[in-house]
Amino acid sequence: MTRSLLNVDARTAKRNASEKRFRGYGLAAIFVAVLALIMLMTSILTAGLSAFQQTYITIDVALPEDQLDKSGVRDPAAMAKVTTIRYAKVLKQALLAQLEAEGITTTLSDKDVAKILSKEAAATVRSRVLANPDLIGTTIRIELLASGRIDGFYKGRVTMASAALDGNTSPEALQLVEQLAERGWVETKFNWAFLTAPDASDQRPEAAGLGVAILGSLYMMFVVLFLALPIGVAASVYLEEFAPKNRWTDIIEVNIANLAAVPSIVYGILGLAIFINFAQLNQSSPLVGGLVLTLMTLPTIIISTRAALKSVPPSIRDAALGVGASKMQSVFHHVLPLAAPGILTGTIIGLAQALGETAPLLLIGMVAFVREYPAAYTSDAGLFGEASTALPVQVFNWTQRADPAFVERASGAIITLLVFLLFMNAIAIYLRRRFERRW
Repeated sequence: MTRSLLNVDARTAKRNASEKRFRGYGLAAIFVAVLALIMLMTSILTAGLSAFQQTYITIDVALPEDQLDKSGVRDPAAMAKVTTIRYAKVLKQALLAQLEAEGITTTLSDKDVAKILSKEAAATVRSRVLANPDLIGTTIRIELLASGRIDGFYKGRVTMASAALDGNTSPEALQLVEQLAERGWVETKFNWAFLTAPDASDQRPEAAGLGVAILGSLYMMFVVLFLALPIGVAASVYLEEFAPKNRWTDIIEVNIANLAAVPSIVYGILGLAIFINFAQLNQSSPLVGGLVLTLMTLPTIIISTRAALKSVPPSIRDAALGVGASKMQSVFHHVLPLAAPGILTGTIIGLAQALGETAPLLLIGMVAFVREYPAAYTSDAGLFGEASTALPVQVFNWTQRADPAFVERASGAIITLLVFLLFMNAIAIYLRRRFERRW
């Protein structure tokens, strides 16, 4: 029987069917991956977007001199001795006066009425007064955080039914706030403090923010950038361009590849032994965190840099040597500039990986509760002395707390971390596209 290319025989049909099945498997895998990503992002966004909104109650607060500055000299040092307990009493009186002025009646006790405000409210008013002592003796209109339960009510996390079983609020308190909202004294708006405020205690989740964690992560990223990039690039250039090909360089290359696959928690153990126990650096400082993440990031940067150097055609090196350039001149004047997009891309990806690491930071003790911005953060000493935290560690910290509002905060922190990672990867893609040379 004569065979023809126009007629599909059994073997060709079988091969074509196998290829179609393989394509189908690939499409199915992509579909499952995209579906899983959509489910993950939906879950995170649903739980975390509300963290960027916060409920505030506006109050006209009278600041009596006889309670807040008995000396009458407006000395901030003397006024600082007045605690938040006194300011809480002033706020309670102001809130009761406002309810009376609005004609709102309630069966709640005065103590329960005051609970609609966050425990952070007294500290907020105290800070405002200490910053401007001339406010004493006047009446100011100020927006104050509502309590976590009131905030949860406006976000759908708390209902009348759940409030009846909750010892921290009641249906009457929710009804009271609804009456204030009808008169324009309650507002839910974008919460900038979530990105700028420091952490808060378990009793005031509505005041917890990511400010210190973001700053701590930035400090560590600067340490990683200024240590890992020059060391990684120098090691890569030497291994790829100058090192002799022998048994020792083979051992070094194998170990670099192995280090890239070592679990990150091992680097935490190494950092604990070297930087804290041996070098006696301060535990929880951004410098120690940055050094540990530098060790973890170096193999990634070295491998990506060597790949970028290999991608430069040998003809570039030969042409430079042919016109009289030395080996070092050919590398630093021609090869490195052409490999720079790949080097920068690998560095940014390494930084993004380090930004999301939690395990090594937990091992070196970066789980500190930092209630205020450390004073040393305004100087270089912030790298060495002050306890700090980081974005992934803050997420871990909040998920360990009992109040449901902290779960919302943790999901919001994850969204913030994902935005940072997307931004860094977008920069890497831009640099690759902008400076890439096609041969």
